[in-house]
Amino acid sequence: METVILRVDPEKPDEGSLRYAADVLRRGGLVAFPTETVYGLGALISEREAVKRIFEVKGRPLDNPLIVHVSGVRMFLELVESPPEEVVRLVEKFWPGPLTVVWWKRPLVPDEVTAGLSKVAVRSPAHPVALRLIELSGEAIAAPSANRSGKPSPTRAEHVASDLYGLVDVIIDSGETIHGLESTIVDLTVRPPKLLRPGALPVEEVERALGVEVEIPHYARGHGEAEVALSPGMKYKHYAPEAELVVVEADDYSSKLADVVAKVRELASRAKEGRRRVAVLCSSETCGEYSDLGVEVLDVGPRRNMFVVAKRLFATLRELDAKGIEYAVAEGFEERGLGLAIMNRLRKASGGAIVRV
Repeated sequence: METVILRVDPEKPDEGSLRYAADVLRRGGLVAFPTETVYGLGALISEREAVKRIFEVKGRPLDNPLIVHVSGVRMFLELVESPPEEVVRLVEKFWPGPLTVVWWKRPLVPDEVTAGLSKVAVRSPAHPVALRLIELSGEAIAAPSANRSGKPSPTRAEHVASDLYGLVDVIIDSGETIHGLESTIVDLTVRPPKLLRPGALPVEEVERALGVEVEIPHYARGHGEAEVALSPGMKYKHYAPEAELVVVEADDYSSKLADVVAKVRELASRAKEGRRRVAVLCSSETCGEYSDLGVEVLDVGPRRNMFVVAKRLFATLRELDAKGIEYAVAEGFEERGLGLAIMNRLRKASGGAIVRV
């Protein structure tokens, strides 16, 4: 298959290009498109065979449901069963934006999209290209991240092409995504609401909007897996580079950051002695501590600005593969605000290889 790459300005999207992509979707094709979080791989929810192809192309387990992308609240209400006023108020507050809500689905949503579950995960992306593509297509688009399953999610079109060129019909290139992390997923069918995956919207903001505390299970922190996947990111190793990755964590980074640095130095030095290609993933404040080790030093951003760390994280994990790194050690970050999502991704990317100081 020849993949068509369409370069579309996110500020002034070309209507002709997006109409072409929408026509591909209506004919049962697969289109990779930008959102504000990461690039998604989309099929219309009514095109069941195309939805099945998403799983095949990604190498994605069939019990891992997809997120449905809608143009707004009206389309959401067409897909779900009678959500209460608090749910509607929540999506009106945060949409378009990086919040995915899980609610009971209507029969209109095929089982292929939800992995046979009676609930569906829905969001409205805050990206003009994604929103216009949905509008021109005339219906909701089912779309996981546009990468091979288990690899770091794509934040640029070249990441998509690296994984999926020749396997999908169209890739829309609108440059780098804004957030660099996937959406936050909250199950609102249970009480208290449950965080299924932390993401670009801090869970604290959801709690303030709902006026209740959101349950954060162990798998949402990146520890282990859920028994049943109600949404993406709950089961299976995710976001992983080819390199072996170890994460060094502390319970208090303000007082123990020096201990984290010392342990990272120890692990990287030990790996370097084995003549392996070694890298350190560090914060801007500490990267200078590793310059004498003779290893690749990758700055993921400053601890004082976790938005930057989140934006750079997946691209940095992909850089490990581009540089042929065999072993990498990453500093951990405080689990507050976006730090919760960052640590979820790092822990899953490491496959649970955690060292605590």
